[in-house]
Amino acid sequence: MTRVMQTWFATPLYYARLKSSGLSPFVREIERQCQLVRKTDPDGEAWSRENYLGGFTSYGSMSDLHLRNPYFAELQEAIDPHVRKFARALDMDLQGGELRMVTCWVNIMPERTTHSGHIHPLSVISGTFYVKVPRGSSAIKFEDPRLTQMMAAPPKLEGARPRNQQHVKLEPKAGDVALWESWLRHEVPPNPSREERISISFNYDWI
Repeated sequence: MTRVMQTWFATPLYYARLKSSGLSPFVREIERQCQLVRKTDPDGEAWSRENYLGGFTSYGSMSDLHLRNPYFAELQEAIDPHVRKFARALDMDLQGGELRMVTCWVNIMPERTTHSGHIHPLSVISGTFYVKVPRGSSAIKFEDPRLTQMMAAPPKLEGARPRNQQHVKLEPKAGDVALWESWLRHEVPPNPSREERISISFNYDWI
């Protein structure tokens, strides 16, 4: 008897360097721009005090940085080809439309700041560009979207292959971009590093 083992209903994650040349000076400038956003965004500081304990995010105040700042616009231009490549790999039929960046915001996580589990339910592809990732800082953690259905499932073996784990961590480096479908639940555990972890998150909608 022929036995076939197939993997269905996969959950792809796209991960790459943002660009092949000029990356280091661009990352340094983007970090400077992120700090400038924090210094000039009192509404973001106020929102963060209520919703992002210990850290700063412009999510609740300036979430359209790609439309406000030329450096963030340049970032969008560099991310667009990665999104198109990811969409092709997912066999998405855009029916004459396009995937367009609609939101883009800064996240600055000092020591012990956390980003609790969440999804981006109104978008198609979400992702993060990593600006500063100190040694020992938090990885991003993804959750199996079927987890709530596994009511009687036994635990996984220690050292199980990533495709069989219920939670998978990605440890990015500065200059990396990660993409995933927006329904995928993810979080960033408390940052154990004494240095700030800086990233730029974004959403693409089908337009």
